[in-house]
Amino acid sequence: MTSPDNILLHLAEDEEQQVCEIFALLEERGFPAQQQTPHITVTFSPSMAVDVIERAAQLLPPVIPARFQRVGTVVFGTKRKQTVAWLLETSDELEIAARQISALNPDGRGSRWTPHLTMGLRLPREIVPDYVRALDEVVSPHLKELTTVRAALWRPRTRELNVLAEAGLAD
Repeated sequence: MTSPDNILLHLAEDEEQQVCEIFALLEERGFPAQQQTPHITVTFSPSMAVDVIERAAQLLPPVIPARFQRVGTVVFGTKRKQTVAWLLETSDELEIAARQISALNPDGRGSRWTPHLTMGLRLPREIVPDYVRALDEVVSPHLKELTTVRAALWRPRTRELNVLAEAGLAD
């Protein structure tokens, strides 16, 4: 299976580095390596439709940078491999924009959007409880908020990243 096209929100560089350090600490404890660049997905599709990209390019610039609050840890998946993620909340403006973008995507989930940051991708379900416990132990209690500074279309098949919105350097 080839990875789908994604409209993503990328973290500020220092926060992305903090998340990568968490991945490294968990790997040191014997958990599977996490290779993904930390991001928040708005929507994905085998091949993102042009109208979805154009609408994202209109709706996302006014809401970037965006702040997200960590509100919990969730587990996605019902089969052998599961994903551990931080459940996030953000502004009404970004929530509305993301839902509109998602609703336009014929391969999407309608107007639903569950903002989250994947912290453990495709983990064997039997290690998930220990992974969540270790994640709680290695994460600073001060890391309660994340900021996204870029919205982009990522096409993994061609390794193209098209920036749709980016916060100014003065932010």
